[in-house]
Amino acid sequence: KQVSCQIYHYGFFIVGIRQEISSILLSTSEGRGMGNQIELLQGTLDLLILKTLALEPMHGWGIAQRIQQISQDVLQVGQGSLYPALHRLEQRGWIGSEWSTSDNNRRAKFYSLTRAGRNQLEKELGEWERLSAAIALVLQQS
Repeated sequence: KQVSCQIYHYGFFIVGIRQEISSILLSTSEGRGMGNQIELLQGTLDLLILKTLALEPMHGWGIAQRIQQISQDVLQVGQGSLYPALHRLEQRGWIGSEWSTSDNNRRAKFYSLTRAGRNQLEKELGEWERLSAAIALVLQQS
């Protein structure tokens, strides 16, 4: 099963990594338009969400905005990717949610990291660092 992910990556090529269970399609572009889609591990979006929620609880739109802001507009997570990921993380017990009022007085579902989510975040950060270091080693070979 593949899930369409609307994360846009500007400026450089992303290495596609296959995962048997499922993957997320990313778009690459050198401008503001959509470019080619490539595959990246589904866990990458999960990691970004968990890391974002480690700072403070927030609603879905806030999570997408924070990821975009911190990545300096390189990563843009669309609703079609974000909300299924939030649902999946909640089902796994890594995040919890509750309805509250947002800054603009609208009712919104706020998500927060659970204790199990903090443990998972630490595990996934370690795996990401190991994977990134391995890819860097391969790319540095002449």
